[in-house]
Amino acid sequence: MLKKLERLLGEIGVLNSKLILLVGPRHSGKSHLLRQLGTQLNIEPLNVGLELGRRLAATPNNKRGFSAGELLREIADKERTEAPLLLDNLELLFEPSLQINPLDIIRRLAHSKRVVAVWPGELRGDRLVYADMSHPEHRDYSRDGVIILEMTQSQ
Repeated sequence: MLKKLERLLGEIGVLNSKLILLVGPRHSGKSHLLRQLGTQLNIEPLNVGLELGRRLAATPNNKRGFSAGELLREIADKERTEAPLLLDNLELLFEPSLQINPLDIIRRLAHSKRVVAVWPGELRGDRLVYADMSHPEHRDYSRDGVIILEMTQSQ
């Protein structure tokens, strides 16, 4: 799976959106694969929940939604520009009070650099889904413009 991910990473450089999402059920090895890639490339994956959460804590509640995308861009820009950005623990982006589109924010990062992110939801047909429909954090997106590396339970 690591070889396949490395190949995809090499191929997306010429695309408009340079985003690869690792998608699969819980415990399918998405974060492990991201860490393996990081080790291979000598890059530390970014724990979005931890880093962004730390910065949002210092931001007034009424400005957090507006600031979230900007803060994530600042965090991403600190990383080496030629190196891919490896993102894990994206759940904070789905917080309803932020009123943001998590996939859109990640896609925007992927216009200027290659991004590999662990999608915390699942793939249902051609839709990227986060949380059940009855859950307040539920989101449902088209997979258009995103390269998906689907992982199964046994990997």
